[in-house]
Amino acid sequence: MRTAVLQFPGSCDERDALAAARLVGDADLHWHRDRDLRGADVVVVPGGFSYGDYLRAGAIARFSPAMESVVELAGEGGLVLGICNGFQVLCEAGLLPGALLPNAGRRFTFRQVDLEVVRTDTAFTSACEPGERLSVPAKHSWGRYYAPEETLDALEAGGQVLLRYDSAHNFNGSLRDIAGVMNAAGNVFGLMPHPEHAVDARTGSTDGLRIFESLRLAVEGARA
Repeated sequence: MRTAVLQFPGSCDERDALAAARLVGDADLHWHRDRDLRGADVVVVPGGFSYGDYLRAGAIARFSPAMESVVELAGEGGLVLGICNGFQVLCEAGLLPGALLPNAGRRFTFRQVDLEVVRTDTAFTSACEPGERLSVPAKHSWGRYYAPEETLDALEAGGQVLLRYDSAHNFNGSLRDIAGVMNAAGNVFGLMPHPEHAVDARTGSTDGLRIFESLRLAVEGARA
């Protein structure tokens, strides 16, 4: 599996995402002005503060040349993972429904959260167990997932909600405790917590590695 990890001005988690991706395959950094994804099977849009979160979080990064290639790859069925700011970028680009609004508490928060795995029959969660709880760090000030009620109902009906916060850990106020959603085609996924920070036992949790292992299984299964 080859992963392209994008790097924007203001990214701060691309190196961690790169290290996590390299635990399950080959991975390289791709500067945001480079349209060539060099045959990547998976693209990771990482966390951070792309363009200083001017206008809105992710609103400028979605116009980067590399994102044109990401949109094209997603349209062809390629796998795309957006983490935190990357989730915001994917929503701004129209690759995922909904939006990420300021936290209910109106302040940046960094804490470990428990996530419920809602579905395991996807390219992003197949290495998880049904109903499993994942312990993963979250750190953001714009992480409150919002969508109109009819969109939320459609997401639920279509099985596009893959992760939920444990009700006691939904510090940002995301509607229906939603922590991560997938597009209708099943090849684009965004989540606010940081699985790339939970891949080494020395950090207290390796639960985030299951997301990257799931991607590897999906790529290998497609090649089989």
